[in-house]
Amino acid sequence: MDDIEVPQYFICPISLQIMKDPVTAITGITYDRESIEHWLFTSKNATCPVTNQPLPKDSDLTPNHTLLRLIQAWCILNASKGIDRIPTPKPPLDKFQVLKFIKHLRQPEFQLKTIRQLALLAAENERNRKYMIEAGLPKEMMLFIVTCFKQGQIDGLEEAIGVLNFILIPSAETKQILVENNHIIESLTWVLCCEMENHLTVKSHTMLVLKKIVEATSSSVLERLKPEFFTRLVRVLRSGVTQQGINATLHVLLEACPWGRNRIMMVETNTVYELIELELGFPEKRTTELILGILFHLCSCPDGRAQFLSHRGSIAVVSNRILKVSPAVDDQAVSILSMICKFSGTYMVLQEMLKVGAVSKLCSLLQVDCATSLKDHVRKILSSHFQKWRDSPCIGGSQGINPS
Repeated sequence: MDDIEVPQYFICPISLQIMKDPVTAITGITYDRESIEHWLFTSKNATCPVTNQPLPKDSDLTPNHTLLRLIQAWCILNASKGIDRIPTPKPPLDKFQVLKFIKHLRQPEFQLKTIRQLALLAAENERNRKYMIEAGLPKEMMLFIVTCFKQGQIDGLEEAIGVLNFILIPSAETKQILVENNHIIESLTWVLCCEMENHLTVKSHTMLVLKKIVEATSSSVLERLKPEFFTRLVRVLRSGVTQQGINATLHVLLEACPWGRNRIMMVETNTVYELIELELGFPEKRTTELILGILFHLCSCPDGRAQFLSHRGSIAVVSNRILKVSPAVDDQAVSILSMICKFSGTYMVLQEMLKVGAVSKLCSLLQVDCATSLKDHVRKILSSHFQKWRDSPCIGGSQGINPS
């Protein structure tokens, strides 16, 4: 095709490819529908790429049927040169069609087929997802999941979770749904236990949906979580899911940490141990930040610290992350080690810190460019245990440590 001259007005200004579904914006410029919708919805731009004039997301994109017919005729004319004919695009989904789908969802005989159609449409493009939100589909999908939970059925669950995973549910709508139905979180955690053909994908998508729900929910809901909630989340971490699923699970756990009863339940479900095991695998930066954020909260209670110290690699893995990941991790790691030293600083623990290089890492923080508050925190730890660590070469070479 390189030696074929393509008319310039067949080319989309964004993708620089022959347009398959040409649409004209209110600025008078024609683009391929997929490209301009990606520009508006996914990239969150609000201007015309060519003219830089305002182009709101809800502005009309008018199908350019004349141009499409010209492109198709040109393709047929050049078929002998290896050019495939551009098929006539399907009419785009609109809000009224989504409302019709919702009506079918409420009819048992059409329910499964409708959910599968919606899953395909949600995966297709951002425009479809926009109309689904406007028509109130997120609520219908959540209610369907609750019904599955109550009836113990799994048909359609994978597709329903898939739709919710694609849709960015407005937080206000999420709060309203949770007010109207208090079984949403319980139903989603139930899905984590369901055995389905694509169970790893379903678990990952479920955790991404649960993350959206938990981030938008009220504190009164989070402080009433049950032990099974944390048991199932820890199983997700243990059984293995996608990286997105792992991070979503950690986000949910972190959101639940501020409440003491939640921290107690997490410790009872061996969350501390599982987090250390996960961190020993050298995960990505964001995962490490989430893990240490949760460990900081859990080490604030005695049982959490005891579980932390029961793992032979705990002190080593936390101290090893200092100066290797991010300033946030440095803060979290120092805070964790500080609590361990202050409340559980037995002779054995303090010697372990020397042995695995935790003391050396703390001293290193005094020699680098980092926040003054962090350095003060480190000095306080080193000063408090100066007598136990005074023979260490790193202590002798550190400046500003008060041995009193």
